[in-house]
Amino acid sequence: MASADASACSALSTEEKVQLITRNLQEVIGEEKVREIVAQRDLQLYWGTATTGRPHVAYFVPLCKIADFLRAGCKVTILFADLHALLDNMKAPWDLVAKRVQYYEVIIKSMLESIGVPLDKLHFVKGTSYQLSKEYTLDVFRLSTSVTLHDAKKAGAEVVKQVDRPLLSSILYPLLQALDEEYLKVDAQFGGVDQRKIFTFAQENLPGIGYGKRIHLMNPMVPGLTGGKMSSSDADSKIDMLDSADDVKSKIRKAFCEEGNIAENGVLMFVKYVLIPVSGKEEFVIERLEKHGGNLIFPNFEALEQAFGKKEVYPLDLKNAVTATLNRLMEPIRQKFATSAELQELLLSAYPEAAKASAAAGEGGAKGGAKGGAANVTREVDFSRLNVRVGRILSVEKHPEADKLYIEKIDLGEEEPRTVVSGLVGRIPPEGLQDHNVAVLCNLKPANMKGVKSHAMVMCAVAEDGTTEILEPPADCKPGDRIFVEGFELDKVGEPDEVLNPKKKVWEQVQVDLKTNGECSATYKDKPWLTALGPVRAKSVQGAAIR
Repeated sequence: MASADASACSALSTEEKVQLITRNLQEVIGEEKVREIVAQRDLQLYWGTATTGRPHVAYFVPLCKIADFLRAGCKVTILFADLHALLDNMKAPWDLVAKRVQYYEVIIKSMLESIGVPLDKLHFVKGTSYQLSKEYTLDVFRLSTSVTLHDAKKAGAEVVKQVDRPLLSSILYPLLQALDEEYLKVDAQFGGVDQRKIFTFAQENLPGIGYGKRIHLMNPMVPGLTGGKMSSSDADSKIDMLDSADDVKSKIRKAFCEEGNIAENGVLMFVKYVLIPVSGKEEFVIERLEKHGGNLIFPNFEALEQAFGKKEVYPLDLKNAVTATLNRLMEPIRQKFATSAELQELLLSAYPEAAKASAAAGEGGAKGGAKGGAANVTREVDFSRLNVRVGRILSVEKHPEADKLYIEKIDLGEEEPRTVVSGLVGRIPPEGLQDHNVAVLCNLKPANMKGVKSHAMVMCAVAEDGTTEILEPPADCKPGDRIFVEGFELDKVGEPDEVLNPKKKVWEQVQVDLKTNGECSATYKDKPWLTALGPVRAKSVQGAAIR
């Protein structure tokens, strides 16, 4: 296999190699330099991944591109950036970093094998194998003498978690990433376009300490299942590599895939950047029963995209095709973990809270989604138990049997809007609700309210004088987007309860720590409620209870 690949690569012209290296990239800084190098020798490049949250299926996007690099004869290094994981706002506590590096190595290698990439052509490196050396440390200090605080913060703005009071460690992050280019002895660095500011930082600052500028190859950012970036901290935006086949089907069924929408469609983009490259051919087939019209065959992605844009492809048909293909890629990885007690123990060691929470929910942890008998595992009562989402109020009307109640229809990104009954008459006028984005508690037990069943609760800030305001997420949020609190993200503590048990008083225990702060932001234990696009806020009330 390796000799055949080498033979095929040697038969490629310089332009063919450049085309393979640059295809499907959003931006290349230094394309002429790529051409100069490959005309003489193999290009050397690296891709780094900070070992933080559990890898998800979006990792297939850079890994598929790495397959292109190898076909073009590139020498590729994969960096497990363990020190970066610590520097990025302590996303990976130091006592867990070593285990997470091991987990990442197993998962990344398994993913590469599942898409047919030969591991013997790759070089794997752990960051701390060289980043703690005397020479590297001295270069960090040298670089810090020529970089302003403003420039360092700006460089990391799209990658490092942004907080009001950043730690010094997060300022160091882009300095280390720039130096990695020199210490890994590469011609180029590959990453997502969200890394662009760090890449330009490296180009501008490495020459100042005597090191050369590198080429930078940037992948587009593929939308997550909810329309934004696929993120380990938002379980609904991503598919974990150990999710069961049923979980994959369920998440893709819920994914944002609006008919005719080709601009913000994570399902469609996954076909372009993963499924077609993995198949080794341009053609994409959507399999359907004859009674539903038979298979749809598209000669290339452009034909599929055009047909979807014209509403000639039904979203559910596309979702079914993606689900089937993705599960075929994931099944060998699930089986690898399901049959290895050692790997299951590694998962528990690297992500103890998430693994325990999965077991508590009966998800089977590392056992590929098998329903388990660990449902009685104790779990803390905190914000993560609540399923709080962005909802958009479609209609508001007075309850025919109760003067103080509204009946609302709320879009939560599900197949049908939910009916919600709220006691807000006299507190908020109908126009203050209609067509607004609101925070909705979605996992309360449905309750009968004067003959109308309410399936959620609109969350409001209520001041001591009775002033009541809705809690509004950013206007560009989509219905169904997750609302979370830093430190209680799903990859750390697990999924919300399916339904809050009224007898356990979970909502009541969490509610006492919910309030608005001096900036009118909704908080839990003084930490702000967040969406992928920003905080959730009341209009004007401060220090108000949230209920």
